[in-house]
Amino acid sequence: MKEDQRALQQRNKSPTSKLFTRSAAYGILVLLSYTLGYLSHTSPPQQQQLQPPSPVFQLADSPSQLDNFRVTAPCANSPLPPHLVFPTILDRVFNGSSPYSNFPPPYLSSFLKQRRIKGWGSYGAVFKHLIKRVKPQVIIEVGTFLGASALHMVNVTRELRLQTQILCLDDFRGWPGFRDRFKDIKMINGDVLLFQQFMQNVIYFNATGSVLPVPFSTASGLEKLCEWGITADLIEIDAGHDFISAWGDINRAYRILRPGGVIFGHDYFTKADNRGVRRAVNLFAQMNNLKIQTDGQHWVLDTSLAKHN
Repeated sequence: MKEDQRALQQRNKSPTSKLFTRSAAYGILVLLSYTLGYLSHTSPPQQQQLQPPSPVFQLADSPSQLDNFRVTAPCANSPLPPHLVFPTILDRVFNGSSPYSNFPPPYLSSFLKQRRIKGWGSYGAVFKHLIKRVKPQVIIEVGTFLGASALHMVNVTRELRLQTQILCLDDFRGWPGFRDRFKDIKMINGDVLLFQQFMQNVIYFNATGSVLPVPFSTASGLEKLCEWGITADLIEIDAGHDFISAWGDINRAYRILRPGGVIFGHDYFTKADNRGVRRAVNLFAQMNNLKIQTDGQHWVLDTSLAKHN
């Protein structure tokens, strides 16, 4: 009788024991799978690990690396004399006629303000300091917007009785979303009227004999100016403020700077610091043995003060 009871108890326990055994095995399998997956994720193959980038200024010690940063577009063998700069721009950009002739056309008049000036750092003392020192025959402004800085420089050159020509290089497209801040700048069929308002400003200040627009991107425009042999005594850089844009503009502009000339720009002291304009200026100055000077928010590179090793 007791043997029968024990057999019955064994039969009753068997399903539970089997269920426990299966559950434990399944749990162990899941745990092992998770562990293996975690280990494979946190320990990638050696060839997939990325090396940290080299510090920016270490590049100055490696000529082979510096070659990747050089601008190599061809330039004219000799610079044009200053008195041929405006005629060359008129011929090559505007088909030989002034863009100010019969401006504005009737259909645009109602869309433009008589004057609409806006800039950032456009009236700093640096402009008069440099123009008085350099006495430039040709100034190139890289990044113009509505022409505030250019027109201020016109006033300074007039005050100093200088015969100075100013080229304003800008695509006059603004930037994505800029009309959120400048709703009064009109648009026709998707074409924002920055270029037209800039020209209206130049006409209003009677500066058509001193200022010419070069309505292209800074990269393509600077390369063409170099190709055409157009150089400047003073160049202002104030277009894109990210490192890549500022770096490209400074390098290309430097190639069309006359020996002993000055290149300068805005936004050296901003929250971007070494991630934007300041980083580009610092690296360029080190690569070319130039001393950085500051004047307010502006940086200045005077090639007449270049350091010699």
